[in-house]
Amino acid sequence: MKIGVIGGGAAGFFAAIHASGPAREVIIFEKSSKLLSKVKVSGGGRCNLTHRPMEISKLVKNYPRGEKFLKKVFRHFKSEDILSWFTSRGVDLKVEQDGRMFPVSDSSQSIIDALVKEANRLSITIKKSCGVHSIFPLSTGFKLTTEQGDYEFDKLIIATGGHPKIDSYSFLKNLNHRILEPIPSLFTFNTPKESIRELMGVSVPEGTVKIAGTKLSYQGPILITHWGVSGPAVLKLSAYGAKWMKEQHYKATALVNWNAAIGEQEYLSHLTGFMLKHPNKKVITNSLFDIPGRLWMHFCDKSEIKSGQLYGSLAKKQINKLVQNLFCYLLTVDGKTTFKEEFVTAGGIELSEVNPDTMESMNHPNLYFAGEVLDIDGITGGFNFQAAWSTGYLAGKSSSE
Repeated sequence: MKIGVIGGGAAGFFAAIHASGPAREVIIFEKSSKLLSKVKVSGGGRCNLTHRPMEISKLVKNYPRGEKFLKKVFRHFKSEDILSWFTSRGVDLKVEQDGRMFPVSDSSQSIIDALVKEANRLSITIKKSCGVHSIFPLSTGFKLTTEQGDYEFDKLIIATGGHPKIDSYSFLKNLNHRILEPIPSLFTFNTPKESIRELMGVSVPEGTVKIAGTKLSYQGPILITHWGVSGPAVLKLSAYGAKWMKEQHYKATALVNWNAAIGEQEYLSHLTGFMLKHPNKKVITNSLFDIPGRLWMHFCDKSEIKSGQLYGSLAKKQINKLVQNLFCYLLTVDGKTTFKEEFVTAGGIELSEVNPDTMESMNHPNLYFAGEVLDIDGITGGFNFQAAWSTGYLAGKSSSE
């Protein structure tokens, strides 16, 4: 049996590995000269390969698109399974406080080496710099036209990842699958008119970011960058708000609470209590609520608090402004920034046209899909890779039967 796999990323490699076996020839086609490039750069080069294991009902809540579909997929292969797979091949893993999982080596190369070694052990052929131009269904299988000639396969797995433009899916046109327009997911908020950008590098461990006029809200670390705000809270919010933000042309008002554990009334009561206890302390040099010093100085400036002013001399107007900046800081969002190497897209192959128990196409027998080519995307934290491993495993196993 000849099985073709289009895409040399996480889902493609995992599908090829699980499609392999006696009397099967498996070939991976990768259009670029590099294999597993997204694995390489993930997690700052450390590869956040999954998230701490959790119940499937909780795991699927981390996917803005694909929740119901993945509920069935994860019954076949979940977080515990990928951990076992890598550890059994000599890759020691660790879990960080926020639940993200990495190789103990803190190097994505450990993950890449394990996958490539397994592919070599199974005699999988890998064709790099070999893009696929078109796919033609045959009476028994598929014909591929590629940059290195034509190939025919009994079964075919498509694991080409997400694409920023729908034109990039043109090689699938002969398959008559519905493709949802890709839109960016996981992006930072650009705030070109906001002075807070001058504090790039400053972060808070647990804040809340909301988008005004919507129910969209997310909690987590917030990082100030030279173009605006980022960090897990913003990235996760962008994933759930991907379609809405695109419709608004990435223009919105974000509301930030810089300490998610504290409400508006608590800010006010704690602040007034501190004023009574420490009236002679300088406001600007005595930050409260675990707010970093530079950020606290920024809030003081926005609240018209003078550099040498004491807590005991704060006027009601200054107090109210300071509380507003802490609890409901307004940011005018105008644009986005995506990570080019790690971009994640919403959109792709319509899930209703794929069997979640086999990853087989509803339109063509012996055609399978895996990974981000599907209309599936997760928030940050290893969830996109988990979807890639699980769908890749299922596509590979199903195609081998």
